[in-house]
Amino acid sequence: MIIVFGSTNLDQVGTVSRLPRPGETVAGGTFSMAAGGKGANQALAARRAGAEVRHVSAVGQDAFAALALDLLRRDGVDLSRVKSVERPSGIAMIFVDGDGENVIAVLPGANASLTEADAEEASADLAGGVLLVQQEVPQAATERALDLARARGITSILNTAPFLDTTASIAPKASIVVANETEFALLCGGGNGDIDLAMSDWAKRHQQIIIVTLGSKGASAATKDGRIISVPAHPVDPVDTVGAGDTFCGYLAAGLDAGLDLEQAMHRAAIAASLACLKPGAQPAIPYAGEVDANWCGFDHHR
Repeated sequence: MIIVFGSTNLDQVGTVSRLPRPGETVAGGTFSMAAGGKGANQALAARRAGAEVRHVSAVGQDAFAALALDLLRRDGVDLSRVKSVERPSGIAMIFVDGDGENVIAVLPGANASLTEADAEEASADLAGGVLLVQQEVPQAATERALDLARARGITSILNTAPFLDTTASIAPKASIVVANETEFALLCGGGNGDIDLAMSDWAKRHQQIIIVTLGSKGASAATKDGRIISVPAHPVDPVDTVGAGDTFCGYLAAGLDAGLDLEQAMHRAAIAASLACLKPGAQPAIPYAGEVDANWCGFDHHR
């Protein structure tokens, strides 16, 4: 089983001719709402990858809660540990202009109510399996979840998005760290030079696996002994890259939970992330296992 400890949001998206300046009102075009939050996105991805998934999160007692959980419920994610609190559900407010530029404000709402006690309850559900965390809920709760997973010998994956001031201090607690190129540069205090060398150094120093997602170039990992593993992306003409990183994380966790080795799990996750770019939005674009595996057939799954 995979336990995802993280956020649940409802994204509210408005299109405008141009982004307003401070104090200015700009007439808009269309409006839409879609389920989001990095935790919920990753839980849905792991479920669509074929894993048994329990999402540990919080929503408000409002109309947005049902909308935020709708796709998770429909696809069979276990929501028994999603608590309902007397706060508004988490919201992401997004304005997008005609050129695709956007501004986003995330209002955590109920997500801010997750505590270390919630992390303890979540880890109690794990007897083996994988713990998957991000950084859109209180960091003390995320850190507690990672500490408990380590103490119990459970594989944990930390996605370093969104990058926080405390990310570098808690990252070594995870079994596996997943970062994009920008986040990895912040994590290791660099950004110039050989990324493989920097990854290898990080992995050996912290005795963990570090994975860096590289967009259209796929993903690379460094193992505890400093060995580099690289997998390609699936070639696509992207429509929308929102949610690709979350899709990668969910599929990675599902692959490892199913017994794939690291390279196999990364390759499948990279294909899934590429396919997620073919549709707009985050959760609606996450592909199902059948579609991913149909594009994975050329890879030697059993070596």
